[in-house]
Amino acid sequence: MFSPRAFDEKDLQWLDHLLERNAFVTLLTTGDDGLPEISRIPVLYRRQGQQIELLGHWARSNPQAQRHGIAKVLVDGPHGYVSASWYPDKLHIARVPTWDYATAELRGQLQPFNDPNALVELVSALSNRFEASVGQDWRFEPERDDHLRQLRGIVGFRFTVEHTQITLKLSQNHPEPNQLAVIAHLERLATPESHELAQWMRRLRDKAADGD
Repeated sequence: MFSPRAFDEKDLQWLDHLLERNAFVTLLTTGDDGLPEISRIPVLYRRQGQQIELLGHWARSNPQAQRHGIAKVLVDGPHGYVSASWYPDKLHIARVPTWDYATAELRGQLQPFNDPNALVELVSALSNRFEASVGQDWRFEPERDDHLRQLRGIVGFRFTVEHTQITLKLSQNHPEPNQLAVIAHLERLATPESHELAQWMRRLRDKAADGD
C-alpha cells in the first residue's frame, strides 16, 4: 500500500484504535491464477508489545481456506473528503481538495486450522467479543450437538503479523490554522463519519502536543 512518508505512523496504539473501532478486515491472498483472493471477515486482535496476531475463520467452501503462508490484511479507519475551500490560506496558496483517512496494512503468515477444540475456542471468543458490542449475550454452546455440527462448515486461521504499516493522513502536513479549520468544518457536517474523522484529527494533534 502506498503511504507517503509524511503520514507514516509507527506507534502501534493507532493499530489498537483502528481494530477496536472496526475488526471487519480485508484478507488478501494470491490465487492459483496469480490474482488476489479477497475475503471480508471479522477477526480477533491480539497484541503483546510488538507481537501481533489476528484470528478468524472462513466458510469451508471459500477457496481462501486452502491458503497458507504469506498474506496481507487491510484495516479500515475513518475517512472523508476535505474541501480546498475550507483552508484559510487558500487565497495565497494554490490548495486542492483531498481525502483524509486512517488505515493500516499488515503483512504476515497465514496458518489455517481445523482442530475442533481450537475452533470451539475461536467461535466462542468471537461471539463473546461481538455479542458484547451490541449488548447481547448469545453464546456458542459446545455441549450442544447442533452447535458442534456447525463447526464442520468452517476453517479457522491464525495470521501472525511480520510487518505493520499504519497511515494517518489527517491534515498534519498543513499549517495549524488549516488543520483547525478542517476540524471545524467536519464537525459542522451532519454525519457521524465526519465527526469521527474530526475526532481522530484532534487525537493526533493532542498526541503530537504531548510529545509522544
